[in-house]
Amino acid sequence: MADASNKIVSAITVSCGMGGYLKACLASLKGQTYPVAEIILIDNSCQPQLRQEILNDHPFVKLCPGARGLSYCDSLNKGIGLSRGDFILCLNDDVILDGHFIKEALNGFLAGPKVGMVSGKILRYDRKTIDSAGLFLSLCRTAKERGYGLIDRGQFKKNEYVFGVSGAVAFYRREMLEAVKEGTGYFDPDFHFFYEDLDIAWRAQNKGWKCYFVPSAIAYHRRGGSARPGGINKPYARRYLSDQLHGDLIKNRYLTVIKNESRRDFLLHLPFLLLYDLAAWCYVLFFRPGQIPIFISNLKYLKPALRKRNPEKIK
Repeated sequence: MADASNKIVSAITVSCGMGGYLKACLASLKGQTYPVAEIILIDNSCQPQLRQEILNDHPFVKLCPGARGLSYCDSLNKGIGLSRGDFILCLNDDVILDGHFIKEALNGFLAGPKVGMVSGKILRYDRKTIDSAGLFLSLCRTAKERGYGLIDRGQFKKNEYVFGVSGAVAFYRREMLEAVKEGTGYFDPDFHFFYEDLDIAWRAQNKGWKCYFVPSAIAYHRRGGSARPGGINKPYARRYLSDQLHGDLIKNRYLTVIKNESRRDFLLHLPFLLLYDLAAWCYVLFFRPGQIPIFISNLKYLKPALRKRNPEKIK
């Protein structure tokens, strides 16, 4: 396989200062056997003490103050805009990378010039439970993490193509990001949080880009550490989301389908969509009825997407 030693890598981490995970994440980036050209931290914590600690303990970090409530997508767009790397690694702050992660993952891009995304094998903090072995698009048009919650027994040991990368540890080729850019943003700011990884993977696939899975690139993720601290590693984690985040979860699935699905495939998958929606809205009706007015409010994001549908997707 060709040499990857001349590639410039930028790493972008977004933090709200929750859970105390950030310092371990930054230390794992600094300790990579393949040097990272720059580490950009978008700090949305609004905690002066945390910022000062980062400046003191991690002077190699380019710290960019964000704002409380700045969405994850807007934060990533800001970080990518400031970066200069040929390859961009986007991380949740509750992720720790194995020391060889970047070195191993870079080899995935060498599988072909149209590989725009690389997924490593993401485990939980217990080092044995799989968090993601690549992102897939389910029959219900949801984001499906391959191997999610299974014990790692080496069942995903093959280098192979997958649909996309988990947003927790997302490695992108800059050329691909520029190719799928929408207006001034790489990630759609209307998504705020959730499904942004599936949306950008689907957009990339529609434009001929591919994603490659490299099992020797290992990372560890505290699932839920950034968004649902009360539901870390627990089943049916949406129960632990705030009303705002749960609203994003519902809205963004529809938004992803509207933006990326062809008519033919929509009709093909319609029975699965309807079954999923029946279950999801029954849950909302009986357990979270407050989501109904939130969804009605979020219709303002769906209507423009319907009007702007790419004609290439209407077959």
